[in-house]
Amino acid sequence: MKAQALADHLAENPVDDEYEPLKTYFPDEEVMCADEVDRDEKPCWKLLFDGAANMKGVGIGVVLISETGQHYPVTAQLRFHCTNNIAEYEACILGLRLAVDKGIQEILVLGDSDLLVHHIQEE
Repeated sequence: MKAQALADHLAENPVDDEYEPLKTYFPDEEVMCADEVDRDEKPCWKLLFDGAANMKGVGIGVVLISETGQHYPVTAQLRFHCTNNIAEYEACILGLRLAVDKGIQEILVLGDSDLLVHHIQEE
């Protein structure tokens, strides 16, 4: 979900004396990750990363997913101000360091930063 969409929704629906929470039903609310499974693909480690910077600070997050599907989430708050692109790089670096510490030899790295992905692929 885009942060702006969430901010717009909250601005349009303020909490006041007449507020009543929505009665919604989410059958899969315990699901943390949805992923397509390709049975022909050999199992491998995956690294998902993201970083964000705003006026309140900079946060980064990483999830390592093992060959068996075990998830290892890690988050951190950076103690220096930087751009969103630098936050993305820091998140990727954190994930790669975790992979090296675990002795992972081969890993699929997934991120939403086109700049970082194209830079790594030398495009």
